[in-house]
Amino acid sequence: MTTYHEHIPVMLNECMEGLITDDNAIYIDATLGGGGHSKEILARLGENATLYGIDQDDEAIAAATARIGEDERFKTIKGNFGYLSTLLPPPVKGQVAGILLDLGVSTHQIKEAERGFSFQEDGPLDMRMGNLSGVSAYQVVNNYDYETLRDVIFHYGEERASRQIAKEIINNRPIETTGELAAIVKELVPAKFAVKSLARVFQGIRIEVNRELDVLKDVLTQSLEVLKPGGRIVVMSYHSLEDRIVKKFFKAGNLDGKLEKDFYGNIISPLKAVNRQIITPSPEEVAKNPAARSAKLRIAEKNSGGSQ
Repeated sequence: MTTYHEHIPVMLNECMEGLITDDNAIYIDATLGGGGHSKEILARLGENATLYGIDQDDEAIAAATARIGEDERFKTIKGNFGYLSTLLPPPVKGQVAGILLDLGVSTHQIKEAERGFSFQEDGPLDMRMGNLSGVSAYQVVNNYDYETLRDVIFHYGEERASRQIAKEIINNRPIETTGELAAIVKELVPAKFAVKSLARVFQGIRIEVNRELDVLKDVLTQSLEVLKPGGRIVVMSYHSLEDRIVKKFFKAGNLDGKLEKDFYGNIISPLKAVNRQIITPSPEEVAKNPAARSAKLRIAEKNSGGSQ
């Protein structure tokens, strides 16, 4: 079996403080990974609590199970968190006190060359976060037409040189490996910007492969039926596209961000923000773990009534 590269949980204490309001309730770690957050959640919960850990990656579930050990309160579910409502046992719906989402790519997925996430290691163009996804990075890179590929790189990767990069990818098809793709990007951008451009291009393709923004919208919508009144959802995102979706949803309780008002003009929302200001890692944490630098944490609570 492959060695599992341990992921350092970001803003661990801030996540726990935002998530846990009742230490004998039901919680969900919807992005289980290697189990770093789950282990800390369990350490803070009482003996009658339950924690569901969800991941679509077999290696992550195995690593988390080994890390946590025998604990009757901990239950793993294999699946994509975008299907949260379907994955959970029916009696749990509407009874959950807290949901945690850490939207970062795990250190393990980045460091395993054969997963195809890294532009620093040569490996197959894959980028699927679990073995449940259909489209691979190979298909995106080799089969998408110019306009679609350009838009993936521009909108999801936020890369300005998307037109030139999309054209060169098409001119160099078939592209078999992450190394070949990285070489094409490096040829097109000044050396001092190469790492940033590579990160953006790989990010854009990864988001497309895993339908990350659609899946995020799905889990946010389903969280409303899963949480009990007073239950919380804690979301840590790492780029502006995700954070924008979360901010809008937490503000209005819908994906359009459209505020609804009652007859008297009072705002009606199923959620209220717990932190008015966005939470970011301390300079000390970023110094110890540079991967934390772009993290943004938002926390919302399900209202018991209608108005905010």
